[in-house]
Amino acid sequence: MTAFDDEGGVMSTQDRLIYMANQIARNLAIEGTDRSVEMVADHIRQFWDPSMRQRIAELFKDRPDALSPIAAAAIARIAAS
Repeated sequence: MTAFDDEGGVMSTQDRLIYMANQIARNLAIEGTDRSVEMVADHIRQFWDPSMRQRIAELFKDRPDALSPIAAAAIARIAAS
């Protein structure tokens, strides 16, 4: 399956991971910041394969501003564990 950005261009794998993390965070934001951070971290731990988790952690270091605050906090929590 090919992922497209908002302009119809093909997303890179890195951009797709960032997009997915931000989308999960956006969908769970209604839970409040602390709860949503934990829920995003849990979702990524449970449903993303290890290589995806490793890559998003690397992207968090390289491009921290690309992640929403909730997604960034969740990735930081995963990286610390």
